[in-house]
Amino acid sequence: MTDTPTRQRRLSLARLKGLPLWSVLAAGTLTGGLLGGAYGVLTPSTYTATSYVIAVPNDKSSPDAALGFAQAYGRVATQLAVLGDAQVWAGVPVRTLQRSVRTATSPDAPMVAVSATSTRPGLAVDMANAVTRALTQHADDSRSNTRVRLVRFSRAVEPSEPTSASPAVTGLVGASAGGLLCGLALLARPRKSGQDDDRAPAPSVPGPAAAADVRGQR
Repeated sequence: MTDTPTRQRRLSLARLKGLPLWSVLAAGTLTGGLLGGAYGVLTPSTYTATSYVIAVPNDKSSPDAALGFAQAYGRVATQLAVLGDAQVWAGVPVRTLQRSVRTATSPDAPMVAVSATSTRPGLAVDMANAVTRALTQHADDSRSNTRVRLVRFSRAVEPSEPTSASPAVTGLVGASAGGLLCGLALLARPRKSGQDDDRAPAPSVPGPAAAADVRGQR
């Protein structure tokens, strides 16, 4: 009676070992696809809104100076000095702005793009516009020294579609990852000596010549 569970486990392992390799790949791909799709369904969709400001030089400055200050303002936009003022208009804590707001600049144009991401489209718009508003005010405070002012080029508008990956995309990514991991596991698995590839036949060694043949050669 005590040997029955052990025998059942051995039979189960033997059946698993007898399965073809493609079934393992199919199972891994299916499992990865299900996990990826579930992640896409359970994870809330995120939306991104972007506003733009442009650096404009005055009569005593040059376009090159405006381009340089645009690069500098792009780095300053996510600093505490700017976000501390932006939180008042955005209605969220500074930590939320630090996690959600990103900036981008162009090496060819004196423009700064401020993007905010949130699970609520309206909040993403409010955060992007609040940061650009605070950034332009900080630029105005130092305009007499920089001789460059920031002008709002475009306000953020409410996005109509999420920027996060859809469940179909996450499912495809999960299926690809599951199939890849199973394939690597199959390649790295230890092989038995009897399962090695066909070896080349050993060269045959001629046997000793018969005594009659040796006498005939003499």
